[in-house]
Amino acid sequence: MGGVVSLVTITIHALVTTIVVRVAQTSSVKRVTHPSLFLIRIMIPTVSVFMVAHTVEVFIWALAYWFVEAAPPGADLVYFAFVNFATLGYGDIVPVERWVLLGPITAMNGWLLFGWSTACIFEVLHRALVRSGVPNG
Repeated sequence: MGGVVSLVTITIHALVTTIVVRVAQTSSVKRVTHPSLFLIRIMIPTVSVFMVAHTVEVFIWALAYWFVEAAPPGADLVYFAFVNFATLGYGDIVPVERWVLLGPITAMNGWLLFGWSTACIFEVLHRALVRSGVPNG
């Protein structure tokens, strides 16, 4: 189950990354008159789109938890998924024994997808800095 959900979230992330990169490339074609405003115009949507993507991915994990009944009855599955995905590890909700490995698999998936997002955000920022003419050391 963890592998299937991971593949779904990876697929979503690949699609979102493709969209972000294409939009960033399109935006960089235009003439830059105000470098700071250009950076803001590129970075806020880029980061926001990745935040939305991560939230959707968390909801997919929560749906999987619900489907297999991975958490005790009455547990807030979205909260549980967020805690696992973001690797917070509060431990106030623990999975039922049969699904104990689903939490670490969720955390590994989240960690990898956060890293992927960070790499893409950095690349979009780098290209925006080059395009805007702002020195980036």
